[in-house]
Amino acid sequence: MNKKWTAGLAGVMLVGLLAGCGSDKTDDTKTTTDTNASTNTSTDTKEETKSSDPVNIRLYTYGTEEAYNWNKTLTAYQDSHPGVTVELVQLSEKGDTQEATKKLDLAAASSEQIDVLMFSDAAAYAQRVALGMAAPLDEYITKDGYKVEEDYKVDTHLNGKVYALPGKFNPWYVLLNKDHLDEAGLTVPTDWTWDEYADYAKKLTKGEGATKRYGTYFHGPQNGGWMEYLKLKMENQPEGSEFLKADGSSNLDDPNFKATLELRVKMEKEDKSSVPYSDMISQKLAYRNQFFNQSVSMLTIGSWMNTEIGGTDKVPLTFHVAVAPFPKNNASDPTGLTPVTTDYVAVSETSKHKEEAYEFVRWYTTEGQVVQGKNIPAWNGVKSDQVASIIDTILSGTKNPELVDKASLVDTLVKSKASQIIAPASYQAEVYKAINEEYEKLILEKQDIDTTVANAKKRVDEIIAANKK
Repeated sequence: MNKKWTAGLAGVMLVGLLAGCGSDKTDDTKTTTDTNASTNTSTDTKEETKSSDPVNIRLYTYGTEEAYNWNKTLTAYQDSHPGVTVELVQLSEKGDTQEATKKLDLAAASSEQIDVLMFSDAAAYAQRVALGMAAPLDEYITKDGYKVEEDYKVDTHLNGKVYALPGKFNPWYVLLNKDHLDEAGLTVPTDWTWDEYADYAKKLTKGEGATKRYGTYFHGPQNGGWMEYLKLKMENQPEGSEFLKADGSSNLDDPNFKATLELRVKMEKEDKSSVPYSDMISQKLAYRNQFFNQSVSMLTIGSWMNTEIGGTDKVPLTFHVAVAPFPKNNASDPTGLTPVTTDYVAVSETSKHKEEAYEFVRWYTTEGQVVQGKNIPAWNGVKSDQVASIIDTILSGTKNPELVDKASLVDTLVKSKASQIIAPASYQAEVYKAINEEYEKLILEKQDIDTTVANAKKRVDEIIAANKK
């Protein structure tokens, strides 16, 4: 297995992955509470026999203490599972998923003891499954008697097998500076289109030069990551939300891909209502600062921001915030369809304690999400009427929850649902990088939209063909 990793990881670490989002820097945390020996033993002769000796599970994650409440969560697990300790291996102090992924790859190549792994996006998950880093969980799932596609809001099947269970359920939404909306005489949208979004952005844009306030900010694409911003009119469709189709062929001939490019160009070049791409790249802009410093009035982003929406010590909130759903293409389209991110929580193929590791993964992605109290869980065991109380818990951890329009937040989250999830290809990151590069030529005015679509499709077709050999 290590030979397979070593052969593939060198290439993988050169490819830019989707940049997920974590919180700011926090202290490393390791939980090594002594507990009694486990009394649980497997009665299935096909399963591994649990040892009566204490078991230490090593969890490799990009999640910070601030964003994931690890001390409380892992202590709760250990209290209810005597004989098992969970050691946290925090791969990035600031929650940087790209940094964490590189360190995880190095740890795997170095044959470190890894029992549980977390991936921040579907591309990273698919790539490392292809490298053999994650163990299939189907046997354990069958024994427990549930189906992932029924028990969770996110289906994690890859090539007919399950290698991870989903943790949080983070649909994308639009953060709004409500003070700016009030100033412009605009209401908080409860159901809107991208045309209306563009109109809002134009009306919210104010001033010129260094002090200009833009209507909105799109934090991507960049380095093959944050590709949601190049699928804006694809992601709100019931099907066909990805650059690749379910059969592995290119989906770049979808009119909604071209329409997304047209929207981005119109807002930046014609309306001048979105922060220029060149500024984002050259100044290494941070989306939190853009919104919380009131440099922009609207931010389309994932709901991992729930833990920060009321302000933090590092990024305080000094104005009223409201939330609107991800925009639709047409007024008649279904409401609530949006990109959804999750944590893919997997058992390492090299773990010597796979059954105990799986038990932790199952607990963490169900009851553990409620204990953690930081996100809306992907687990369907949490019903819609419980969302408000979960949001209360989440907002209570922020500095100024009273400045958040909780009703608009809860309403948006309850409405949100994922479009059909297409299992990502193992070479998904290559596809993302190629499309990103063609978009950059477009937005920097080196080629037109039709050329961008044609070149992106040609390069993606070549990548597909190369990976079929």
